[in-house]
Amino acid sequence: MRPLTSADSTTMPTSTPTQLAIFNKNDSSPEGGGGGGPQPPSGGAQPPARPKQKVGPWLWFVIIVMGMLIIFSVMGPQEQEITTWQQFKTIVKNDKVEDDSILIKQGRVYATVKQSSMMGFKHPRIYVDTTNDAEYYQAALDEMGVPYSVKGFVKNIWTQLLIGLAPVLLLLLVIWFFISRSMRSAGGGPGGMIGSFGKSRHKLSSKDTISVTFDDVAGIDEAKDEVTEIVEFLKNPSRFTKLGGRIPRGVLLEGPPGCGKTLLAKAIAGEADVPFFSISGSDFVEMFVGVGASRVRDLFKQAKENSPCIIFLDEIDAVGRKRGSGFTTGGHDEREQTLNAILVEMDGFEANDQVIVVAATNRADVLDPALTRPGRFDREVQVTPPDVLGRKKILEVHSRKVKLAPGVELERVARGTPMFSGADLAAIINEAAIIATMLDKDAIDLHDLEEARDKIRFGRAQKSRKIEEQERVATAYHEAGHTVVQALLDHADPLHKVTIVPRGQAMGATFSLPEKDRYGYGKNYVEATMRVLCGGRIAEQKKTTDVSSGASMDIRMLTTYARKMILDWGMSPRLGFVNYSGDENRESFMADKDYSDETARVIDEEIKRYTDEAYTEAERLIEGNWDKVVAIAEALLRHETLQKDDIDRLMNGELLDKPTVADLLAKETRNETPSERPAPPDEEADPGLDGIMPHPA
Repeated sequence: MRPLTSADSTTMPTSTPTQLAIFNKNDSSPEGGGGGGPQPPSGGAQPPARPKQKVGPWLWFVIIVMGMLIIFSVMGPQEQEITTWQQFKTIVKNDKVEDDSILIKQGRVYATVKQSSMMGFKHPRIYVDTTNDAEYYQAALDEMGVPYSVKGFVKNIWTQLLIGLAPVLLLLLVIWFFISRSMRSAGGGPGGMIGSFGKSRHKLSSKDTISVTFDDVAGIDEAKDEVTEIVEFLKNPSRFTKLGGRIPRGVLLEGPPGCGKTLLAKAIAGEADVPFFSISGSDFVEMFVGVGASRVRDLFKQAKENSPCIIFLDEIDAVGRKRGSGFTTGGHDEREQTLNAILVEMDGFEANDQVIVVAATNRADVLDPALTRPGRFDREVQVTPPDVLGRKKILEVHSRKVKLAPGVELERVARGTPMFSGADLAAIINEAAIIATMLDKDAIDLHDLEEARDKIRFGRAQKSRKIEEQERVATAYHEAGHTVVQALLDHADPLHKVTIVPRGQAMGATFSLPEKDRYGYGKNYVEATMRVLCGGRIAEQKKTTDVSSGASMDIRMLTTYARKMILDWGMSPRLGFVNYSGDENRESFMADKDYSDETARVIDEEIKRYTDEAYTEAERLIEGNWDKVVAIAEALLRHETLQKDDIDRLMNGELLDKPTVADLLAKETRNETPSERPAPPDEEADPGLDGIMPHPA
């Protein structure tokens, strides 16, 4: 693949190949589940909404008075404090104050500075705080022979402080009144609002509203078999208690996002016909310490009152992480208290309690061991991406809601989507329906499904993008280099097609056709893939005599393969059967490498050796088959997309007799008016998907 680059963006495309899914995950799809099915409403038994309580007229009066006090305090006369009484007397003796402006009032002596004496003063109104009785200041002013007046002088300092704080205290009183009203209205009594923080925020789906069953879950048959016993226990617990058996208290669903964990939990409740309490792990943590633990207790209390039932804790890793490890923050203690509450509640189940706790996470490696020990979440169910048969079943479930054209083989679509999750497959069906609708088709055909798959994997085809001829030539030779090397190597995946139609951030792409799903990598296969990755840069450089950033993704993936071979897979004779990548799940904030500097030097040398060998072998194949590279590149410039049959003919030295893109555009110009003319086709119609797998190149 040759990514698009520009002066405004240095971010390269991250269209990860399915071959690398085992160590280069890029799954951000929402939880779509292994299958489709109607989604029940999340309401359940909810209390009726309380009517709004009206605010009385006297409350409005208090609010208005408080507002006026605040305004007057802000907009009142600005005054300047004089530090000492001696300074104040000096100002008066120097005749800098207005006549009859001296006032003794409420523990202060005020005066107004003359306009002609404002030099050195910020405000005309000055004052000094008093420390003695009013008689002391009156005698001093009488001695100076200046007139003054006295109004309500207060000599008690605590009384002065109380008078000054009266507006603030009144404001706090009003705030407390409103909070108390909210507390009563929220909780139905005193302390209601505070108590409501500790109430569980779960969603309760009653057995009448849950319509999801095991028929709506496909592609994860082993996981369904694991939880069948849970359903049987909820339906007929006497079968287990008769022999003294005990059903697992909790079931932990572990797997990548979009594989059906949430849907499987709902299906358990739907099959057993019991209430379903669902809550996310993040809903337990609040800004108040102890709220999470209180919500846990409230949740389990309500569940026991409604047993038999199921409690579903989604993303439990939010509160179930290992305690006392790694870098912690202020919310760490709150999470630990919440986790402890969950542990205690699960230990508190009686033998006859028909409450099953189902939790889901895609990070089971970070969970606390006390949470996964026998007696709590003692059954771990792996919900993995489906295989070919599972993908076919998932597509059948999702295609119930759409209209497929006759002859559409979903098995071919399943073969073309290795390592896709249930959410990805659901998105393909939905996107294909949108594409067919926009083209005014009566049903969805294979071409719509293929276009939907490519759009989800790489992005929308950029039909209107203007590309310079020099860029088109470089892209064509880049993809031709990948194609020729891949066609000549026995251990590489078979080709499906190659295109230079821009899609998303990619200028072109080479698609492979894997014969089966890969769950492991042989050394011959990895080395062949590395050589294919080098073919694009070599052919592009030979044609343009220049190197570009178009091979950035190829170089990144080439390095990733080499590092995995040496650090994880033990394929280096010099380093032997040793893992050097360390524990990827280590929780330490600062992790050190587990090998010496000398070993690090050898690792770098081995990575360089493997990449150099791949480049040298790819260069040998390109040099020896340059005529085939030229033929495929020229065909790409004419047709833009080549199928496997076209590539085979060009590799055998034959010519293509199908119309070019220019011929198709000329024909449309002659036969249609400009207003009716559709956009030029970006790819040839493919007779089938046959297990398409996009190649990393």
